[in-house]
Amino acid sequence: MKQTEITLGDNERKAILNAFKSLLRAVKDRSKEDSSLIRKAFDLSLEAHKDERRKSGELYIWHPISVARICANEMNLDSTAIVCALLHDTVEDTYITLQDIEDSFGVKIRNIIDGLTKIPDVFDENASVQAENFRKMILTISNDFRVVLIKLADRLHNMRTLEAMESDKQLKIASETRFLYAPLAHRFGFYTIKSELEDLSMKYCERDVYLDIDKRLKSTQDVRARFIRRFIAPVKEELAAQGFQLEIKIRTKSISSIWRKMKNKDVPFEEVYDVFAIRIIVNSTPEKEKADCWKIYSVVTDFYQPSPERLRDWISTPRANGYESLQTTVMSPQGKWVEVQIRSKRMDEVAEKGIAAHYRYKEDKKDDSKFDRWISEIRDLLENSEANAIEFINEFKLNLFREEIYVFTPKGELRVLPVGATILDFAYDIHTAIGDRCIGAKVNNRLMPLSYELQNGDQLEIITSAKQKPNEEWLKFVVSARARQKIKASLNEERKSIAQDGKEILERKFKQFNLKMNAENITFLEKYFGIGSATELYYRIAKGKIDVNKIRELEDKNGFLVLPTKDFRPKKEVTTPDSKPLVDVKNDIIYIGEDFKGVDYQLAACCNPIPGDGVFGFITINQGIKIHRSNCPNALHLQSKFAYRCIKAVWKSEILQERLAAIRIVGIDQIGLVNRLTEIISKENKVDMKSIHFETNDGVFEGHIRVMVYDTEHLERLMGKFQEIEGVQRVTRWDLEDDFMD
Repeated sequence: MKQTEITLGDNERKAILNAFKSLLRAVKDRSKEDSSLIRKAFDLSLEAHKDERRKSGELYIWHPISVARICANEMNLDSTAIVCALLHDTVEDTYITLQDIEDSFGVKIRNIIDGLTKIPDVFDENASVQAENFRKMILTISNDFRVVLIKLADRLHNMRTLEAMESDKQLKIASETRFLYAPLAHRFGFYTIKSELEDLSMKYCERDVYLDIDKRLKSTQDVRARFIRRFIAPVKEELAAQGFQLEIKIRTKSISSIWRKMKNKDVPFEEVYDVFAIRIIVNSTPEKEKADCWKIYSVVTDFYQPSPERLRDWISTPRANGYESLQTTVMSPQGKWVEVQIRSKRMDEVAEKGIAAHYRYKEDKKDDSKFDRWISEIRDLLENSEANAIEFINEFKLNLFREEIYVFTPKGELRVLPVGATILDFAYDIHTAIGDRCIGAKVNNRLMPLSYELQNGDQLEIITSAKQKPNEEWLKFVVSARARQKIKASLNEERKSIAQDGKEILERKFKQFNLKMNAENITFLEKYFGIGSATELYYRIAKGKIDVNKIRELEDKNGFLVLPTKDFRPKKEVTTPDSKPLVDVKNDIIYIGEDFKGVDYQLAACCNPIPGDGVFGFITINQGIKIHRSNCPNALHLQSKFAYRCIKAVWKSEILQERLAAIRIVGIDQIGLVNRLTEIISKENKVDMKSIHFETNDGVFEGHIRVMVYDTEHLERLMGKFQEIEGVQRVTRWDLEDDFMD
């Protein structure tokens, strides 16, 4: 990533010093000691990185300075975080060691820098390096959450400067960002950062859609501005007359959020009604802010009719990350819905600055924060240290992006759980022992089973039994990470107990066959039986799934098990992440249409890539390599969690070959419509149609057509013809579902 032996010029040094002074001014509430420590960190970072540049050609020192400025300006973090941001890459990329950091800055800063330092690529063969680094970072949450916040700032700056990277690296980094870091920013309350991370990720993962929505937003900007001025004028005048001190902001919805709504609601850009929101921020004292927000709501709804279904009261019950706001959607005189957010200045700062502002105001809060409760849940999750990195991330993400419901204990205590939570989730939320012995519950005085899905406002009384214990089935109907972790922990304890019996059985057999009970022989048996761990080996022996008498068939030399090479060949797979692949994912490129190292590859059925699409290869477990579109519905999952199994792929341009593509058409049903479509396909464009399926409901039709085309240009021409047909409203490319991991 860097070039060495670059000297620092006078102009560059001057610009860097000016940037540092700007950084110091941004650090709030700093003492002289803080300023001195920040200067010391800057000097060390400047010296360590002086001969390094980034891919863009920019001096590398600009990166830690930029990360520190994000921490100061956009996150309101303290001086310790600024020091660590300036030093965050020194141990990983320069001669500086962790001991050097500790000697100069103390143990606390050393520990934060350690949490920010990536794990070496020793995991390349067996696990996702991204996943391992992410787990290492999350492990620090319970000790010092500044590690995660600095990492978010680091990722944000990397995304802002991603243009300099190669396209395949852009796709992998952007996918990982959208999958892991954007939800993390959301959970820590940094809505602005979360939206920017999502938008920048979309820019590289779905560039065409991103640019199209961006263009539409810019072209409608003046019209929106005029509409907003007319809309807020009477409200602003009335609120001023009533003596409110307030500020009105206009928030345009992020591009990624607009695209998400277009997909979820199945509507075009023009029909997304909440492209912008009006935010009214009142300057109130803590004891009056809730009442003031409701008074402002009353004024707004005096002028404009509200939608009863769109009222969100996050003042009475704040969200898990501390977010508070009163939100409603009202109808304007022009017949357009407008979202209005009402909040105090304190609430707005917490919403914009996340956790840092939350802890700044915490002393004003009488109740314990739900954000602190979430941190506690993360500690519970971290207790399960046996989970691999991918499993850990899956469990962790369960707690990131879920919507919430509110339920009550028999005594009226409010509990917040994720949407979809069951009685078991509630039981484990109360206490592990209650969850382990839960057999059901009275929900609103009615007896309900463990799998009952809770609804907002339910009141529960858990029923327990001393004879009850967790089983594998329970994992199917819990959604909270805490419940899943506790159930797995209980099952693991039982599994370990059974495995101990299996170990004793094996020890007796080893003694009978004059074999040594040592690590070498156990490892040999793991490979021989195709098992990943000694515990699993012992467990299967205890359950009778492995016949230990087969050990007699093996040879031994002085108590050590051996097997002739001709009989024992490791399974040859290019696809398993647990063995050395035949493919070099970092340097190899698949040219679609040519042979690739004798390894089979095929086009993925989930996205049907065709020439002109951006593509990548994914090494599957037992089906060779699958070629996916860069914007495939599964690309985010694959690129973020299994980037070490993704390989570059490009189309061989001189080969002209028809390939399958699917099209979705929605519109108003009319007589002769299908005939017109088939005429365009077969007669006018000479396209081979593989299948056509139409359904009509109350005069609206939806059709799916599969055709053979040469490339994206050919497909877009055909879709353009469909769009011209009277009654057709939308024509889009259609993605299928597929078991993409096989």
